[in-house]
Amino acid sequence: MLLNVYSRYNVIFDKGEGSYIFDIEGNKYIDFVSGISVNCLGHASPVIINALTEQSKKLIHISNLYYSEPQLELAKKLTENSAMEKVFFTNSGTEAIELAVKIAHKYGNNLSYDENGNKIIDKTEIIYMKNSFHGRSTGALAITGQPKYQKPFEPLISNVTQCNFNDVKDLKAKVSEKTAAIILEPIQGESGLESATPEFMQAIKELSEKYNALVIFDEIQCGMGRTGKLFAYENFEIIPDIVTVAKSLGGGVPIGATLTKGKANDVLKPGDHGSTYGGNPLVCAVANAVLHELIDNKLVEKDVVEKGQYSLKKLEELKGKYNFIDEIRGKGLLLGIKFDESKVLAKDVVLKALENGLLLVGAGNNVVRFFPPFNVKTEEIDEAVSILSKVLETF
Repeated sequence: MLLNVYSRYNVIFDKGEGSYIFDIEGNKYIDFVSGISVNCLGHASPVIINALTEQSKKLIHISNLYYSEPQLELAKKLTENSAMEKVFFTNSGTEAIELAVKIAHKYGNNLSYDENGNKIIDKTEIIYMKNSFHGRSTGALAITGQPKYQKPFEPLISNVTQCNFNDVKDLKAKVSEKTAAIILEPIQGESGLESATPEFMQAIKELSEKYNALVIFDEIQCGMGRTGKLFAYENFEIIPDIVTVAKSLGGGVPIGATLTKGKANDVLKPGDHGSTYGGNPLVCAVANAVLHELIDNKLVEKDVVEKGQYSLKKLEELKGKYNFIDEIRGKGLLLGIKFDESKVLAKDVVLKALENGLLLVGAGNNVVRFFPPFNVKTEEIDEAVSILSKVLETF
């Protein structure tokens, strides 16, 4: 019945509560996938249920021909708690990336012509990173640095150039007057929780200023609190011109956003972009409730930081116990366990963990992601680590 685009595990889930999820046979699992960094408040969160219930009694959808209070409130909350100034709401992270690409292209095109309309340069190139992942639409695929995702769907959009992640020399060789934008995940998610180095970020900052190029941060997985900061860019000495977010922004409802500042603010004009469902009152009401927990109730500032440090300590203890764990990566509750590929495969760890009642998700470079909800309890972290240790004993 379903289009065969996922290699799904042989389990059907029925309900969840907090960090736990239950299949249709009543078996209980502890969920440290969190919908791949989505369910920041866990399952069946009263906060989300209440927001959905109350808003559904008022307005669910009106289209972007009109304003709604939930959308205006959400835009205000995002801009007041960041260096960003304007927002466009989407239905997904991939859509947020597509908008960022459109802004970059129009920005570059605007600078490619003089005041008389004569073309002086082709400033439409987008620099993207090797091993990056930005989504599965054709535009997003063109700037995703993984050939296995790109090749079956070529030809993709042109005038994009791949740079080696954290390679300052390669970056300097590729950024030029023709560069409209540089896009990266400050912490690469799908490819294995690799973080940008301070030196690489500094080079991006200097080169973008030198060549008047936009800097785009894809924070779809690493943003909205998961690193212990509301925005991932806060961990680095650079403020991007465009930030894309999704996943934890809605806590489970489909919402994304593209945020801009400065020279990226007014590139698009009425008619340049749109979304029928994007930013509808229902999803914005939920996102407002989620952000209230993350910001006003200090869930990121306190829980994510504290539980992240606790999780890191427990995972480092596992590393000391098993010599096939190479490294524990990440920040906050954006954590990954890198295994020695010659001894243990991440996919086998994920499968055996599932069989023992723990949900984990793999990533590139033989990494297993460890993504509990932000309001996870320390005893639930202990339980998850205990199951994982039991699994690792079998290798």
